[in-house]
Amino acid sequence: MSGIAAKLQHMREKSHGIGSNDHAVKYLNQDFEELRKSCLERGQLFEDDCFEPVVTSLGYDELGPNSHKVRGITWKRPTELCSDPKFIVESATRTDICQGALGDCWLLAAIASLTLNKQVLSRVVPHDQSFEENYAGIFHFEFWQFGEWVDVVVDDRLPTRNGELLFVHSEEGSEFWSALLEKAYAKLNGCYEALSGGSTTEGFEDFTGGIAERHDLSNPDPHLFKIIKKALSRGSLLGCSIDITSAADSEAITHRKLVKGHAYSVTGAEQVEYRGEMVQLIRIRNPWGQVEWTGAWSDNSREWRYVSDDDRERMTNRSEDGEFWMSFSDFLRQYSQLEICNLTPDALSGDDYKKWAEAEFEDTWRSGVSAGGCRNYPNTFWMNPQFVIKLDEVDDDPDDGEEGCTVIVGLMQKDKRRRRKMGEDMETIGFAIYELPEEYSGQRQVHLKKNFFLYSCSAARSETFINLREVCNRFCLPPGEYLIVPSTFEPNKNGDFYVRVFSEKQADFQEIDDPVDCHVEQIHIDEDDISDRFKRLFGQLAGDDVEISAFELQRILNKVVTRRSDIKTSGFSLMTCRNMVNLLDKDGSGKLGLVEFKILWTKIEKLLDLYKERDTDQSGCMSSSEMRMAVDAAGFSLNNSLHQIIVARYSEPNLTIDFDNFVGALIRLESLFNTFKTLDKDGSGEIELNFMEWLNLSMV
Repeated sequence: MSGIAAKLQHMREKSHGIGSNDHAVKYLNQDFEELRKSCLERGQLFEDDCFEPVVTSLGYDELGPNSHKVRGITWKRPTELCSDPKFIVESATRTDICQGALGDCWLLAAIASLTLNKQVLSRVVPHDQSFEENYAGIFHFEFWQFGEWVDVVVDDRLPTRNGELLFVHSEEGSEFWSALLEKAYAKLNGCYEALSGGSTTEGFEDFTGGIAERHDLSNPDPHLFKIIKKALSRGSLLGCSIDITSAADSEAITHRKLVKGHAYSVTGAEQVEYRGEMVQLIRIRNPWGQVEWTGAWSDNSREWRYVSDDDRERMTNRSEDGEFWMSFSDFLRQYSQLEICNLTPDALSGDDYKKWAEAEFEDTWRSGVSAGGCRNYPNTFWMNPQFVIKLDEVDDDPDDGEEGCTVIVGLMQKDKRRRRKMGEDMETIGFAIYELPEEYSGQRQVHLKKNFFLYSCSAARSETFINLREVCNRFCLPPGEYLIVPSTFEPNKNGDFYVRVFSEKQADFQEIDDPVDCHVEQIHIDEDDISDRFKRLFGQLAGDDVEISAFELQRILNKVVTRRSDIKTSGFSLMTCRNMVNLLDKDGSGKLGLVEFKILWTKIEKLLDLYKERDTDQSGCMSSSEMRMAVDAAGFSLNNSLHQIIVARYSEPNLTIDFDNFVGALIRLESLFNTFKTLDKDGSGEIELNFMEWLNLSMV
């Protein structure tokens, strides 16, 4: 229950703006301002007991306690490493970011791109900290994590060997913002080793809150040049690189002065008239600030002689500044991939940029409930969470004159990097998109079932199922309503995920799920309707007090069900029997009289028929998917989270549900619905309880 309460509290906080960049969540409840103030008052430097200078903060395997690679490592503050340490000198530049003995070049490339956008950088690296004013050995940074911004506090004790920083460091050695940023990111992910290996897009997203898409330049989108122009007009971060085929290729320079395996930034896209034809050009920046392309359209190439004076004056800069133009066709030939990080509306101030519309949801895949796997598993695929997006407005400047609505869909699995040291790895994930049938248009309280997916083809889908943190694809769809179904490749893979949609125009994006309601048929029996044979049987079972207690009910039911070979059961628990008594006990005696017992017996007989009918493989027990359909047939409409609770509470380790647990779940549900309806006098859907009333109800 505490987990459910924490989830509800999280949702409430998010609805009040907690988790925005202006109101970041305090990671591990550490408040930077309070901690710094306390240290200054005590005259002590901060020591972070949540991320201590020990081996486990370094890693778990190659940097773990038994590794030779951690020998000789000591943790030192910048004040111990140089005489005049600086946090940031003037402004952050890419020379502040040099790789150390950790395979996190993906992260460093993302940090380097940050330095090109001061507004975005300031969201990640608050500038209210230094080694001079109010220095207390404490610093903080803000990162985007699955829909919310998190403020991470660190002390400035950094891992060193032989007096040199072990990991990220600045080129000239006295600037420490990048090393402290790396430490904060390592703390957020559990340890330094958790940062080894990754994609630049992951860093892009965690530093901006944006959504990153990858383009394979060997098979480019036919409208890629236009996509680039639009991305630049929206303030997006664009990076490109040349794949390496061997370790020797890393940082190797081609004969045209391009560096393999190196992260470049795309900073411009223009068309110019060249000898009577329009030529598409791309402007690229090498963060090194030198080593530039020497091919066509480079700074001193002859092509510039044949463009207008205005274009040449506007576009050329003949210094060796690391920025250069090249034709779009050469760009596609020379580079391997392009990464575009599309920024959220709140990341861009003023009216200089067009802004994406954004919508997002958090949800879970849970075994037996909502982890249905991909379309290859038709019996369970329908159980996955489902989302609907309504696209009304077409793009302002459609490609090829065809009207459509551009959307970028991203599906991200949560917290997997942090759980690496616990042996968890990325799941293989993807998503499918379907046109919503007209009969469901505008409906949001409906979870589409198995038959829809058996007879419907997807309108679009993720390019592939892959074991990355995120799959992301761009689509141009006709106006209409679409169903998005995110899934793992195989069913019954537990995981938390975050799905979001960026659209050029405002779009309605909602999770759809079945409504929560109860339509269980009430059984009405008068004593006159009860046969003499049943009355005699009741008399024998009830004893002298002519009532049946929970203990007696347990003995009776277990005697009956153990005789049956067509159902599996481990026997009714006393708790289930008490729930049955509570459901039908009208006088509060804690026991069942003749009529109450007859109603219960009739109810159990009906549940037995339903159980056998829905046990389609005649195994004697129910799979979780059969259980979901049986709950519906019994008269209950439940959403995903309630089905999840039922499976968690009533299923066996193999996710099957036997007869006694089946009955127990449905009796408990009916009792809860009845209790709420009794207290909801005005039918408002809300009740008010004081503390004692809540305790009394919860203890029943």
